[in-house]
Amino acid sequence: MISSSSNERFLVRPAHVDDLDRLVGFSLAMAQETEGRNLDRARLRRGTQAIFDEPTRGFYLVAEASGQPEPTIVGQLMVTFEWSDWRNATFWWIQSVYVHPDWRRQGVYRAMHRHVLREAKDRKNVCGVRLYVEKDNQEAQKVYQRVGLLPSAYQVFEEDFVLAKRARASKL
Repeated sequence: MISSSSNERFLVRPAHVDDLDRLVGFSLAMAQETEGRNLDRARLRRGTQAIFDEPTRGFYLVAEASGQPEPTIVGQLMVTFEWSDWRNATFWWIQSVYVHPDWRRQGVYRAMHRHVLREAKDRKNVCGVRLYVEKDNQEAQKVYQRVGLLPSAYQVFEEDFVLAKRARASKL
């Protein structure tokens, strides 16, 4: 069970299905902003819902701004799992990070990151935290380094069967 944590500015809590529309909206904005991608909203919604339907896939966290008249979600991230046979434990992959532009540079990501680290370190079956970032997103890379993440010795290679197909189709 993933817990909640708060500081004077933000409450970091597990997302729930009632947050689905906000998560989808943030993910759409993140893809457009960082990679210039227009994601298929229906596919993204199904993919986001799938995390809630099958928690073994991962979980979302959201950050809410404290002191607002109503709960205001200002950031999100998703954690997925990768088994490491070398370590006999699981890496938590941080993905789908987004902080609303009005709330950037105010410690939103730092609060969420600290929460992830605390949760991960409390589990004996988690060996570390990883994330990938778009190679030209220098601003995000600076943020990740400020919270203590270091560039990995590995590069990510992929063959994307979904988004690559959409990109080819849109060029026709």
